[in-house]
Amino acid sequence: MNTTINRAADNIRILAASMVEKAKSGHPGGAMGGADYINVLYSEFLNFDPDDLSWENRDRFFLDPGHMSPMLYSVLSLIGAYSMEDLQNFRQWGSITPGHPEVDRKHGVENTSGPLGQGHTMAVGAAIAERFLVARFGEWMAHKTYAFISDGGIQEEISQGAGRIAGTLGLSNLIMFYDANNIQLSTTVEEVTTENTAQKYEAWGWNVITIDGNDADQIREALTAANDETQRPTLIIGKTLMGKGAVGANGEDFSNKVSTHGQPLTGAGASIEKTVENLGGDSRNPFQIFPDVKEYYSQVLQKKREYAKKKKAEQAAWEKANPELATKYHRFMSGQAPELDYSTIQHKANIATRVASADVLTYLAQHVENMIVSSADLSNSDKTDGFIKGGARSLVKGDFSGAFLQAGVAELTMATICNGIALHGGIFVACATFFVFSDYMKPAIRLSALMELPVKYLWSHDAFRVGEDGPTHQPIEQEAQIRLLEKLQNHSGRMSLLALRPADAAETSVAWKMAMENTHTPTALIFSRQNVNDLPGKNRYQEALQAEKGAYVVCSTGNNPQITLIASGSEVNTLVEAAQLLKERKGIAAQVVSVISEGLFRQQPSAYQKQVIPDNCPKYGLTAGLSVTLEGLVGYNGKIHGVNHFGYSAPAQVLDEKFGFTGEQVFEELSHLI
Repeated sequence: MNTTINRAADNIRILAASMVEKAKSGHPGGAMGGADYINVLYSEFLNFDPDDLSWENRDRFFLDPGHMSPMLYSVLSLIGAYSMEDLQNFRQWGSITPGHPEVDRKHGVENTSGPLGQGHTMAVGAAIAERFLVARFGEWMAHKTYAFISDGGIQEEISQGAGRIAGTLGLSNLIMFYDANNIQLSTTVEEVTTENTAQKYEAWGWNVITIDGNDADQIREALTAANDETQRPTLIIGKTLMGKGAVGANGEDFSNKVSTHGQPLTGAGASIEKTVENLGGDSRNPFQIFPDVKEYYSQVLQKKREYAKKKKAEQAAWEKANPELATKYHRFMSGQAPELDYSTIQHKANIATRVASADVLTYLAQHVENMIVSSADLSNSDKTDGFIKGGARSLVKGDFSGAFLQAGVAELTMATICNGIALHGGIFVACATFFVFSDYMKPAIRLSALMELPVKYLWSHDAFRVGEDGPTHQPIEQEAQIRLLEKLQNHSGRMSLLALRPADAAETSVAWKMAMENTHTPTALIFSRQNVNDLPGKNRYQEALQAEKGAYVVCSTGNNPQITLIASGSEVNTLVEAAQLLKERKGIAAQVVSVISEGLFRQQPSAYQKQVIPDNCPKYGLTAGLSVTLEGLVGYNGKIHGVNHFGYSAPAQVLDEKFGFTGEQVFEELSHLI
């Protein structure tokens, strides 16, 4: 049997090396070294339906080192997901085989990968999602999550958070292969680290198995043991050869060389023709599947079909016996936003928007059964503990009937895990920390946007009014950074992220409504630490629903306003106060506009935009962040009062006065402006 198995692995090596050679760019060495593992995994262990690669209860495979995409595309070609033409178009415009994999379930690609460390951390999220759903519907739907990590992924700091959380939760459904080839892009591994990786993962509670990663028998034995493990996630450390099978023009061995990592084999001095021949292929036509390998995989796929048919029959029997649960299961997996009445959520008067968010989270915990919320050790401060107060218990080892993930102090890990939960499907997911620490999360947020995942990012303590904690904890530039993603389109042509900064409790309820109903992109919800006055109005929730257009007129202090005052969040209240003073003392009418999302506002009809922010009226913007945050709304002829410096340690009210953010100070500034 291993003769054919090894031939299939060599076939993968040929395809991978040839893809890179034809594209004149890419990473052949790692793909060639990992071919033995990926071949055994896909042919003997990974459960999927060849005719329905999006089958909900398939095993998942998450690639971490996206530069090893030639390996993934090659093995997927053996199962019929890609054609030889697809492989030949590797890294070309319009191809479905980009340089680094981009999530494409119909072709068997579970995740976008490239930024090292994130791929295997998403796998942790998918494994959590599987356990969450199994706890609610039963072991009939159980499936494994496999991850593939390289030396670089092991070294990325995110791996510590992923390893710790997976071990703490006892994710025995997670099996990760570490492609330990001792070669990096520019050095050997021992020049970078001398740590004992096995002992590190064992300390986190993992089952660790070390093997020859190019030996099919050892791979098979390790995967069998990993599948039998019931208490711990498993790390299989596979000692592999970078560029296995690569040779020079005279047959000299080109394996185990740094030079074959990140360039075509010919660029490293090897011979692609001799390498293809050395691996049993035809150098004149390397893009082909060997006849015996094709026959072998034909048999493999038939077994996969039979397995999937059996599992789908089990599901059908379960659905027939449990019609109500079956309805719930299909509702979960549909990904459709739940129908909720946010107007029923009660808030106390004049509260911080983080506290208003807690009220909403309490409601969601009681009305949305398929939701996980996480916090980076700040739940009692970012107020995600509202979800816990609503009845959600923590997810713990052996009991995934809860819905709150205590991530610890690991913002990037938490965000990336949430991406993995969203990729798995069936669950709404949100994660929280202080706004200033969104800096730690930017790589995951960017992949959320690129993959079009509806993760909800909750950030409290949104401005310098954090106060005494000082400039390290006072976000200044963060809002401008996040709102840039509203200006960036995703591959579906949509705004890649929806950023919402509500001005009071009612707007917070509406912001959450918008976030939950946004099932196409990530949403950022940005909340205040300090209390804010409720905006004027007879029915604030109904009036705040206008925020669904991105911006609306909160109030006008008279007919034919002479100036438009623009802000988001806490600053809207300051503008309301200043507008009242302007009317009382100067007799000047002003129009106050709350802009919860500039990106969404710019999608509205031109007539509405001009109604809210008239062209022929002077404009004044107030922002507790960088002035550039409002430039697109105020324009060059208007005036923006922002904070264009780092903050200082002092009580929030003192900072308001020092930075010019009181109603009185804004009134004085407006008086000179008009």
